[in-house]
Amino acid sequence: MSENQPKDLVIVGAGPAGLSAAIYATRANLDFVCLEQSNVGGQVIVTSDIDNYPGVPKTTGFDLIDAMQRQAVDLGADIQMDDVTSVEKSSETGLFTVHGASQDYVAKTVIVASGATPRHAGFAGEEDYAGRGVSYCATCDGMFYRGKQVFVVGGGNSAGEEALFLTRFADHVTMVVRKDHLRAQAAVISELEANPKVEIRYLTSITEVGGGDLLSSITFRDNETGQTTTETFGEGSFGVFVFVGHNPAISMLGDLVELGDGNAVVANEDMSTKTEGLFVAGDVRLKPLRQIVTAASDGAIAATSVSAYLGHPVNG
Repeated sequence: MSENQPKDLVIVGAGPAGLSAAIYATRANLDFVCLEQSNVGGQVIVTSDIDNYPGVPKTTGFDLIDAMQRQAVDLGADIQMDDVTSVEKSSETGLFTVHGASQDYVAKTVIVASGATPRHAGFAGEEDYAGRGVSYCATCDGMFYRGKQVFVVGGGNSAGEEALFLTRFADHVTMVVRKDHLRAQAAVISELEANPKVEIRYLTSITEVGGGDLLSSITFRDNETGQTTTETFGEGSFGVFVFVGHNPAISMLGDLVELGDGNAVVANEDMSTKTEGLFVAGDVRLKPLRQIVTAASDGAIAATSVSAYLGHPVNG
């Protein structure tokens, strides 16, 4: 195909959804490129333990993504590093232009599988102490809290799993849960309750952190009474890990999509959006469960839908 001709497809993102889409796009013999702005795998590569991906015994996020990437590349997928800044569709030609930091890409269809970024909790001092006591990645920063105390903000699966991971390093892990219950899966809750290093504070929120160069104080609010209490520690002797969800990375799409709860993209079962030829997959779309397996499923459906949209034969 001539370089002047549009590609069949541009895939934005090379996490589980994007890599799955790339695998299925190669099987459909589509001319495409898969773009990733930083690290292939996205958030998954910093996930320490994965034991719920069907057919794969307990593994790490890095190893799982490495296998996915090698499979995609071996099949012929073209994965390039570029930061996508915006996506436009021409009303005249019906073609998409995907604007990257290094170049532009013209295509008949686009799959956006750009994932999501960690959501902030919103307490005072959170931004100021990011990287200096406040973290959003246990795998990245857990080792810095060996023998110390950590507070984990959140009550879902991610918060529970990361709290358990942090017990490998910290002497004490306190989960700060704003509701009166955990939203994690039963197996995760059982592990938390059985771990002597873990304490769970329900109906509690962090309102402020402070200190000098590093953290030395943390203020809690009782969500029933509204009463606040401040605890102080030696500077740098504790940390706060925030796991309260993610924000879909869809700023490049503008008004090409309809947004639902949590600013996630509203999509049909075939992953199509309100803009013809534009599909989404993975954590960017509105759905009840965000897991690696559902992201991979989304990618497969999206690529198959693109193939059908373009009139290409679909291989099972």
